[in-house]
Amino acid sequence: MLRLLKTALAATAGLTISAGALMAGPYDDYAGTTLVVNFPAHPHYNAVMQILPEFTKETGIEVEVDQLPYLKMRERQTLELGQDEGEYDLIAYVVFSKADYVYADQLENLARYFMNPKLADPNYDADDLIDGYVYNIGFAGGNKGYLEGKTGSLFGIPYGSETSILGYRKDIFEKHGLEVPETYDELLEIACKIPELEPGMGGLSSRAASGHHASHAFLLHLAPLGGRIFDDQWNPIVNNEAGLAAANALKTIVDCGPEGAASFGFGEALGSFLNGDTAMFLDTTVVAGQIDDPAKSKVVGKVGWALHPMGVRRGSQTGGFGIGIPKNAENKEAAFLLMQWLTSKTGDKLVALAGGNPSRFSTHADPEVNAKFPHMATFGEALKHADPDWRPIIPVWGKINADLGTTLSKVLTEDLDIQEALDGVADRTRALMDEAGYYTWN
Repeated sequence: MLRLLKTALAATAGLTISAGALMAGPYDDYAGTTLVVNFPAHPHYNAVMQILPEFTKETGIEVEVDQLPYLKMRERQTLELGQDEGEYDLIAYVVFSKADYVYADQLENLARYFMNPKLADPNYDADDLIDGYVYNIGFAGGNKGYLEGKTGSLFGIPYGSETSILGYRKDIFEKHGLEVPETYDELLEIACKIPELEPGMGGLSSRAASGHHASHAFLLHLAPLGGRIFDDQWNPIVNNEAGLAAANALKTIVDCGPEGAASFGFGEALGSFLNGDTAMFLDTTVVAGQIDDPAKSKVVGKVGWALHPMGVRRGSQTGGFGIGIPKNAENKEAAFLLMQWLTSKTGDKLVALAGGNPSRFSTHADPEVNAKFPHMATFGEALKHADPDWRPIIPVWGKINADLGTTLSKVLTEDLDIQEALDGVADRTRALMDEAGYYTWN
């Protein structure tokens, strides 16, 4: 279209100069370039694969995709980013990797690309990007070192990000005259009422398995109930009143859940809801496509969506993936053009219509998107409360997260005292933070 427009303008004006000289397009210098990108095997990126041909058609830039399971993707990226010359021009990275990659100086700071008038689209509208996603996935160097702030910089853009949402069985709620829970007290009450009203059915499907699953489930409740892992001086506060409330909430949910709930990972928790064995599901928005897929779900057409219930504050999770440009990439400017196109209003709408997770408020409110996926409007409301600090994204978090999840599993399966359990996590966390140098300035 751009080339036809240039030719038409030149002919109309009777000019003898080339159309390219008259109006150079933003992609002309990069047409014919082949980008190699690394994406995860994930529903959002399966949708991305459907829209990439449109990018090539519009720009002339070819894209080769190395798509891997996300744990193998992380292993491959760790290898590639450490080379003098890397294979990848653009990578999708899981949120946990942000701290490691930025700290190791392996991702490009995006400021110089957005400052370049030949590359930066003036209609990009960065303010339309979901705040919590941008800060959680893309920022580093600001508040706490991993959030926005006056010293922060942008190293990635959210793409395939997620928040937490409450799915509930409309038919079960209507049958028993139940109101959709808006607060944690209401959520926990209904979670334990369901098994009484519907024998054999669990109240709420949740992760709980030892390790990162139990930790994730705990953190889902910690933020809305007013808690954090650390205070502003990096002192562990996971064992305070809010931490106890979050652990008690998780234990109540598991105790009132379906059989075997204490051993559920994400797959088992989702499978329980898809099979109709639980009346509620509180976790990531990425599940919507599976819940509406008759090949995978027995509850198609029976599920409603609501905001993550409120505790002392709103605080739904943020997570998932972002995209960034490796420091050792060969085609950085062309990679930026792909990144910008994918996360533009046009690209975001295209991927949403293909079944992906949009990263813009405008996409969630788009009439065409809502006509195809009515849940997007509710998801958009939920994203106004997406909490970028629901878990700390620091290099030592992996060890803390594993310890927290293992300890919480003992609370759920061995009746370990909650206060004792969280006190132990706090003590061991302080030792790890001290070793890592977080108290050097105290």
